[in-house]
Order: sequence, then C-alpha cells, then structure tokens
Amino acid sequence: YPVYMIREELLQQPPAKRLCCRPGYNPACRQGQRAGGVLCGGPGSAPGGLGKTHNPESLLDIAARRVAEKWPFQRVEERFERIPEPVQRRIVYWSFPRSEKEICMYSSFNSGGDESGTSGENNDETQLPFLRGVTLLEGGWVDNVLQVGFHLSGTVTDTATSSQPEMVCSVSVSFDRCKITAVTCSCGNKDIFYCAHVVALALYRVRKPEQVKLHLPISETLFQMSRDQLQKFVQYLISVHHTEVLPTAQKLADEILSTNSEINQVHGAPDPTAGASVDDENCWHLDEEQVQEQVKLFLSQGGYHGSGKQLNLLFSKVREMLRMRDSNGARMLTLITEQFMADPRLALWRQQGTTMNDKYRQLWDELGALWMCIVLNPHCKTEQKCSWLRELRRWNSVDVCPWEDGNHGNDLPNLTHSLPQGSLSLSILSESRPHRTVFTRAIEACDLHWQDRHLQHIIASDLYANYCYHDNQDGSLFDTRGWPMWHEHVPTACARVDALRSHGYPREALRLAIAVVNTLRRQQQRQLEHFRRHKKELLHKAITSITNMEGWVGHPLDPIGTLFSTLTETGRGAEEGRLPVQRLLGEGESYGALAVETALIGLGQQRVMPDGLYAQEKVCRNEEQLLAKLQEVELDDTLVKIFRKQAVFLLESGPYSGLGEIVHRESVPMHTFTRYLFTSLLPHDAELAYKIALRAMRLPVLESTASSGDLSRPHHMVSVVPNRYPRWFTLSHIESQQCELASTMLTAAKGDSCKLETVLESIQKNIHSSSHIFKLAQDAFKIATLMDSLPDITLLKVSLELGLQVMRITLSTLNWRRREMVRWLVTCATEVGVYALDSIMQSWFTLFTPTEATSIVATTVMSNTTIVRLRLDCHQQENLASSARTLALQCAMKDPQNCALSALTLCEKDHIAFETAYQIVLDAAVAGMSYTQLFTIARYMEHRGYPMRAYKLATLAMAHLNLSYNQDTHPAINDVLWACALSHSLGKNELAAVIPLVVKSVKCATVLSDILRRCTLTTPGMVSALHSRRNSGKLMSLDKAPLRQLLDATIGAYINTTHSRLTHISPRHYSEFIEFLGKSRETFLMAHDGHIQFTQFIDNLKQIYKGKKKLMMLVRERFG
Repeated sequence: YPVYMIREELLQQPPAKRLCCRPGYNPACRQGQRAGGVLCGGPGSAPGGLGKTHNPESLLDIAARRVAEKWPFQRVEERFERIPEPVQRRIVYWSFPRSEKEICMYSSFNSGGDESGTSGENNDETQLPFLRGVTLLEGGWVDNVLQVGFHLSGTVTDTATSSQPEMVCSVSVSFDRCKITAVTCSCGNKDIFYCAHVVALALYRVRKPEQVKLHLPISETLFQMSRDQLQKFVQYLISVHHTEVLPTAQKLADEILSTNSEINQVHGAPDPTAGASVDDENCWHLDEEQVQEQVKLFLSQGGYHGSGKQLNLLFSKVREMLRMRDSNGARMLTLITEQFMADPRLALWRQQGTTMNDKYRQLWDELGALWMCIVLNPHCKTEQKCSWLRELRRWNSVDVCPWEDGNHGNDLPNLTHSLPQGSLSLSILSESRPHRTVFTRAIEACDLHWQDRHLQHIIASDLYANYCYHDNQDGSLFDTRGWPMWHEHVPTACARVDALRSHGYPREALRLAIAVVNTLRRQQQRQLEHFRRHKKELLHKAITSITNMEGWVGHPLDPIGTLFSTLTETGRGAEEGRLPVQRLLGEGESYGALAVETALIGLGQQRVMPDGLYAQEKVCRNEEQLLAKLQEVELDDTLVKIFRKQAVFLLESGPYSGLGEIVHRESVPMHTFTRYLFTSLLPHDAELAYKIALRAMRLPVLESTASSGDLSRPHHMVSVVPNRYPRWFTLSHIESQQCELASTMLTAAKGDSCKLETVLESIQKNIHSSSHIFKLAQDAFKIATLMDSLPDITLLKVSLELGLQVMRITLSTLNWRRREMVRWLVTCATEVGVYALDSIMQSWFTLFTPTEATSIVATTVMSNTTIVRLRLDCHQQENLASSARTLALQCAMKDPQNCALSALTLCEKDHIAFETAYQIVLDAAVAGMSYTQLFTIARYMEHRGYPMRAYKLATLAMAHLNLSYNQDTHPAINDVLWACALSHSLGKNELAAVIPLVVKSVKCATVLSDILRRCTLTTPGMVSALHSRRNSGKLMSLDKAPLRQLLDATIGAYINTTHSRLTHISPRHYSEFIEFLGKSRETFLMAHDGHIQFTQFIDNLKQIYKGKKKLMMLVRERFG
C-alpha cells in the first residue's frame, strides 16, 4: 500500500461518529460506547451474494442484510453481548449500498444522467460525474480498494488530457445502512454532487464486491492485540508518518498519561470505521455548503448563463429525491429556500416598487409547489411536519417574501386613482385583505391529513366501489356507477395527487386522480341538470355569476396539469407494459382519454380573470401549455365522442361554463381553447364546431353595454374597479387570440357563403380593434385570392366589408397604418369589381378624409393599371371617371387647401368639371388658402397652358405674402420671381398690375433688386426669340411707372436694410457690409439722379454713425 496514499488518507479521514471500548468495561458506560464485543478469530466467511450462484441465500445473509438496512451497528452491539465474527462480517458487507440508482442521483442532475453539470459550462454528457465515473471504472483506473468496517478507500487515476496531466486521487467513503454518509477526495471537487472518482470507487464496490478486501472495524482488530503488539503497531505507524502524526501522537500520549485529562474521563476511543451510533441520522451525504453556494451563485447571475435552467434542474433533483423517499429532498429544498429568501434583489425590488422578471417569478412558484408536496407527504412524522411549519411561517413573515399573485411591485399602479366616487369601501376592502405569499398554501396544507377512511380506501385499492350506492346528493361518496368520488377543493385534491406522485406512490396517485376526475364529471352533469331546470329564470334576468372565483387553469397548484400528467404517464406505462391496466376505467375508456376529458373540463370552466399582470400572464401560459399537451394526442373515435360531449356541456351548462349562453363580464375568454376545439371538431361535426366557435367570439369586458351599473345587481360579483378592462394587462394578447379564432373560421368557411356571412357578422359584432379587423380583412383577401384557384367572390366581399369597417373605425382616430389601409382597400375593391370601386367613391365621406379620397382613392381608380386590371370598356371607363370627378369636386369643396390641385388634375379631361374646380380654387383663395398652395396651383395652370389663370392665382398668392428685409433666403422667393417673370411675359399691363403687389409684400432689398434687373432686360410680352429679333417692342423705362415705383421701393429697401444692419453690426461683419453697400450702389445708379442720391446716402451714414470709426474709414476708402 503506497506510503503517500496512506499519508493523504490520514489527512482526509472523516471523523469518527462514536466511541468504541474494549470488552469487559462497565456496561453502564455512557451512551455511544461499546457494550460488548468479541475477539475476531478465524478467517470468517467470504463475501457472497449478488447473484454469483443460483443457490438459495443462507439464513445468515438474509438476516444480516435486513439488519444492515435498518439497524445502526451500535444497536446491534448493545443488543448482543457477543457477536460472532462471521455475523459482523456479513453485516458490514451488506451495509454498503447495492443499487447504483442513488449513486447516480447524487452524481448527476437526474437518474438518467442526461443533463449538464451544475457549472453549466460543459454540455457534453460524457463529462457528467456519473458517466465519467463509469468510464474510469470500466477503464480499470480504480485500484487499492480496501474496506475496513464501514469505511471504503481506494485510489482512482484520472487520465491525462490536453488541459491537465494525469492525477492520482485518494478517495474514501463512509457508509451506514446502505447509504453513503460521507465522501472525501483529494481532487478538491467543489460541487453539489459527488465527483467522478467517488462514483468510480462506489461502483467498484457495487459491481465487484468479491474483489474488495474486507476487514472488520479497526477497533475490533485492535481488541485482538496484546500490549506488545499494540506498542509495536503504534510505533510503526508513527515511524511511517512521523512528520505528520508525531506532534499529535505526543499530545495524545501526554493526555493519556495525565490522570485528570479530559480524554481519561470517558471510556473508549473514536473509530471512524465502526459504523453509526443510535443517534446518527441515516441519510445520504449531501454537501450543504455547496448547495448554498451554488444556489447563491445562480441567483446572483440574475437569469444569465442559463442560471434559471440550473435552478430548475435543482428543483427537479429535489423531486427525484422525494420520489426515492430520500429525506435529503426536504433538507435540500430548505437550503435552496434560505438562499432564495436571502436574495438581496427582493428588498431592492420592494423598495423600488418594481416586479421580478417572469422566469424568476416561476422559480418561486415551483418553490411553493415543492413545499406543498413535502408537507403533504402521507408518511411524514408529526415532528417533521411541525419543524417544516415553523420554517414556513418564519419565511412567510419576512417582509420581502413574494406574494402568490405576483403583485409585490407596482402591477396595479393606478388602481386606487382609477376608482370612481363612492368606491372607497371597495378599495379599503381590497387593501385590508391579507396577501397570500408563495408559502401560504403549504402552511395551510400542514393542517391536512390522510386519516379519512374514504380517502384511505380510495388510495389503497383498485377494488374499492359500492355498486348498491345510488345516492345522487352533492356529497355522495360514489357516483351512479358505484365508483368512488373525492369531494374536496379541487386544487387541494390535486395537490394530494401531486404529493403522492412526488413521494413515489404512482399507483396511489392514479387511484386518487381517477376519483377526482369522476367527481368533476359528476359535478359537470349535475350542473347541466341544474341549469336546465332554471334556464328560463336565468335567461330572463340576463345575468350570470362566476361560480369559481379561483380558476383551475392558471392556478398556483396547476390542478388540471397534475391530473393530466398523472393520467397520461399511467397510460404510457400501461402501453409499454410497465404498469398493468387497472380496473379503474369504464368500458372503452383509457387513461389517455380520461386525461383529455379532464383537460377539456378544466379549460372550459368559467372563471374570473385574476388581478395583476403576473397572474393574468400565468392564466394564458398555463392554458397554452395544456393545449400543447392536447395537440400531441392523436384523435380517435373515442376522443371525438368526448369532444362532442364536452362541447355540448360547454354550450348548455350556463354559468358553470365559459361558453354558456351568458357569461360574466370578467370571466376569462375562451378564444384560444375554442380554436383548438374548432379545429378538432371541424372534420367530424362542422355544425357543432361553428356553433361553439361563434359562441366563443364574444369579449364582454369590451362591450359598452356591460356598464358599471351591473355592479349594483346582487347577482354580480363585486369588482374593485367597475370599468375593469384597463386592469386586464393581457388584453392585447386576448384580442389577438380572438382574431386568430376568427381567422381560423374564415379559412374553414371558404366556399360556404352562409357560414361566411355568419362569421362576418360575429366579427363585426365582437371585434373592436381596428388593427385586428384589418388583419382579418387581409387574411380573408389572401385566402380568397390563392394562386391555385379562382378567387372566392364571397370571401372577397367579406374581406371588403371588414376593410370598410376598418375605414369607418379609423376615420376620426389617428392610426399610423391608415395610408396602408386605404391603399389596401382600393386594391381589395378592385378585385371585387368595378361596382365596388364605384360604391366606395359614392360613399367616400363615411370612409376617407378628402385628402385620402383624392390623392389615393380617385387617383388609383383612374390609373391605367386599374383600368387594365378591370378590363373596362369605354362606357365603363367613363362612368368610373365621372364618379372620380364628382368625388374630386366634393373633396375640393370640403377641403380646398389640400384637395384643389388633385381635383384639377382629375378633372382635366372634362371641361365643365375643370372649370368648376378652378372656380372652387378662386373662391377659396380669398380666405382659406395659403400663398404656397396658390403658387403651386398657379404653376400647375401655367404648365397646363393657362397663363392668364396662372397669373390670376399668382396675384392672389402675392396678396397673402409678406417678406421682411432680412428674409433673403425665404422659400417663397422663387415663387415671387416666377410670378414676376410670368407677368412680364404676358405684357406691360400685367406687369404694371403685379408690381404694386410686389412692393407691398416684399421688403427684402436683394429680392427687389433682382426683380428690377430682370424686368429691364427684355420687353414685356416678348416671350419668343422671334419677337426679340424683330425688335417690335421697347424696353420699359425706369423713369416711368411701373418700374419707377419698383426702383424707388428697392432703393428705400436698401436704405432701411442698411440702417437695420448697422444697429447691431460687429467688426467681423464689416467686410460683408461693404459688399452690401456696393450692391446697393448698383441699384442707386439705375436712377437718373442715382449718383447724387447715393453720395447723399453715404454722407448721412458718415454723420449718423461717426462713432463707428473703423467702419466709416472702410466706407470712405471704398465710396469716398
């Protein structure tokens, strides 16, 4: 045995759990000491068992195995004064675990070993501790295996890799009653689970017990030695390890030789190989510190690096431990909970009033559900339950403990402020109601017990029935078939089912689950009968009520999901032969069919929409999860019958069904569920499918008829906020699901005009969102115009009707998609036909704004693309054009500023219509139109060959214009220059008429000088080169009107501008100012006495601004 290995093993040896002493000591010694013993003599029996032969086991092995499983070895020693060595050997032999399942559980995230390690850094399955341990074992890397009493040791060689050299690890394992109670390994592993080296050594002992050298506890060996032998033993031990143990050996020797030392006050000495004492807890080794550190690390990562997945895997590990009935399940969950409660983000979120993210919130839900399972353990001891209850109450009392409904932030930021007058009492009622935390249900479940005789009979036997029991009262213990029912709050009953499954009682869980489902079916039947008896009365009052304030779908305990999983897992087990088919089913029934029926019952339940964003999102998420499971089930004739039966129940069960004739305004909508029902039933019973889908289309929370006055009726559930729908945080999702249901029906109804008409009416009545109606219109259009078939004209008309509804809804409200919607509607109407286009133009004022009608609708209708698409003859083209011109004129009358130009363009080919449009422009020009609009129309007129009309509109535009002295970059300058050029080209009279308008409107000197210079270059009215060559006209004189007036105005503008600029001029603008004066001189010199005027102007400047010496010096240098 290598010396270095002995040295390391001494350093890593787990501490002894109890004291052992020699035989012959006072039997009244302290508890924990050896009360009797034998000297080991003879070779003892060789290890056996484990199927090496087919001979019956010996009585010794049978007895030893049972003792090794149940009794701590100290109890064996206390019970019998002398224990023969062969008996001791067999007890020690059988005390090691014989199953690899638990070893796998403690060395991988699940028993299959197919999940990544806790680090989350390596997803290679071969790197999992368990699988790596198997590889090391099968590779022959385990050596020096030695079992001394209840202690196993050995070396495991980790082969060299590219990243690390070969490493020899010293491993030791302590065990007791078929459980590994302590492990140490020199590899320094820091993880929740056992390292691969521990796995390899443990599996070596399980698979090759005959190759392990077995010795009795070391204390038994020491009892056999004489004094000389003991002295030799100790001296050799010290000699081999003198550098490590010599100080300790000397210290112990000094204490033993001292009469009054503490070590001499007790009998016996510790022996780490002697097994457990009576007081030791018998449980598998779990590194509590590492559990806490890993959970703390995952929480600190805040959802990054897959930490949420890792925490969920830890929760799965807890469930696996519970299934194995391992006490470490509760222990591990306690450690996890402590770290969750210590998360510093809880206090921060509470302080800031923010909510935790959705994934983190779901982890808390799982935490609460696991505690519910633990406290409902049917075989837990009372003291255990009391201990858990104390812990739960302690956590529950912490201020930052999350609430069950997720409202621990500002999920309802405006709830109080949105209350109307007179609702204060409701607010107080809401605030005074104690909040339920994630632990509240587990605390309440501590009061539940399993002692009810009826309950015990249900879970104990498949044969429990009463075929003579025909009591049809609500509290009946058996249904009409004589099968047992279990009347309890459904989520609580399902929590019992989950607890039975979680604690490894699948058959008992199945029996209770079937009893609960039988109860639900019977309850559904009785509800239907009750509603049919009182139907007239209820429908006459037109009211309903929520019979279940706490819905089963979206419930924190997920009752329907629990029943579904229990039944489907059993069904798969029966199909695979793992579980025999029980006689718990009726003729023709199967577990799968029962699971489907249960899901349909739960999904169809009328239930109130819970408060808060998280709770509402959970309802949607849970519903989608159940539907995803249902969609995996392949429908057969049996399931179709169940679907039909449940559909009838849903339609006829009144207030008990979410699809009853009248539902409460605040009940959870059924759109998502019904879409699944519709697609499932459609091939088998189309009428029933449409009936149930049309019933589900409603969304009462958005109906204006369901006013706050409903609350005054005692039959209605009291709501905290009468106008409830602002508190529906998932309303957009709900509306999208309503839209999806409608789209599914439209697709299915293609080719059936009657059905399409019915679906259209339902959409128009129940869908209130313009964007969703528009989506449906687009969907219908796509379905109707599929490339592989002729257009479905009925579906096209449905599409058009929906588009028209969108236009009416969005006409007076802002919608960023409005232009897209208008263009799409014209496209749709084009596909329907010319009469549809004519119709939308006739009624444009109810659908479009004047601008949309002219710039998009009429323009598109009149385009060549549309005419070609419709294949119109001349007569049809003219009729369509006439409608477009009428629309254009109406729009121009209603909104001339934005529609006049479009109207003129559309009416070009019709003289009367064009003249009418022009007159509309003239009438609106006086007051209603801006100079920009008028200039634009004037340019259009010139371009179309109407210069006099263009001139008229330009003069009207000039009357609205005002350009100040410093606006030399104004966008209207080009329009002014164009207007003057147009007037000049028309003749002297027109120019004479426009110049006074220019002088009045334009005060900018540079603009006026530009106009003046252009007017002096050519003769008025001489617009062609021919006229210019004939020289048939004279240039206008600057000394006569109208140019004299323009010249004077220009000179005056320069003078005024000069004085304005000099008021606040700075030295850096001097040179620019001198250039400006240079340009003004050019204008002055255009007058016959301009030189004199400019000289006088300069002199005035020198006199007035003589204080600006540097500037005046520059003026004198340039202008004298």
